[in-house]
Amino acid sequence: EICACLVGSEMCIRDRAGPFSHPRQTGDTPPACRPSPATTEHVSAKEHPAMRTEAVRAQLAAHGLGDRYREFTVSSATVALAAEALHCEAGRIAKTLSILTSTGPVLVVAMGLARLDNRKFKDLFHEKARFIPVEDVERLTGHPQGGVCPFALPEGVRVFLDESLKRYDVVYPAAGAPNNAVQLTPDELAAVTGGQWVDLCKLPEELA
Repeated sequence: EICACLVGSEMCIRDRAGPFSHPRQTGDTPPACRPSPATTEHVSAKEHPAMRTEAVRAQLAAHGLGDRYREFTVSSATVALAAEALHCEAGRIAKTLSILTSTGPVLVVAMGLARLDNRKFKDLFHEKARFIPVEDVERLTGHPQGGVCPFALPEGVRVFLDESLKRYDVVYPAAGAPNNAVQLTPDELAAVTGGQWVDLCKLPEELA
C-alpha cells in the first residue's frame, strides 16, 4: 500500500517499506466535505521553497503560534526520520496523506503509525482512495513530497484530520519542507488547518 504522507503532507514513502518508511506527507462527497478555510491563504504550487516556508510561518503567526515552527539540519521526510529529528515517538508525527478525488485533492492527516482504511474512505467519499502520484504532489498541494504541510495550501485543497491524532497531546505535521515541522496540539492543528475531524484510518493491532 502506498501512502501519501508527510510530517505534514507528502506521498508516503514511509508505508511502502513499512510503517516508518513514509515521507510525511499526499464523486459525491458529503455536504460537510467543503474546502477548508486554510485554503484562503493559498500558495502557488511552484513557489520557491523559502516562500512556501514563509507562507506556513505566516499562517502560524496569524494564529499566535509563530514559535511552534521547528527546522532541522537533518532530513525529516519520513515518519522515522521526523521522529528521530524531534526525539519523539513515531505516533506523534502527523503524516499527511495526499489523495486525489473526483472533486479535487484532499489531505488526510493522521498519527504516524496509522494507515488509511479504504472502506471508511469509500463510505465517506463514495469512491476509492487514489494517492497522488509522487511527481504531482507538489503541483497539487503546493508542498514537496516529504514536507507536505496541511495548511498554506492552494485554493480548493480540502483537509481532514483523523481521530487517531487525538491520542496525543502534541503532534508534529510537516511545515513545507523535508527538514522542518510544527509543534501543535490536536486542537491547534484543527484551528490552523480548518480541517474536519473524521475516522478514516486504522491503527496497528498493538495500538488498537
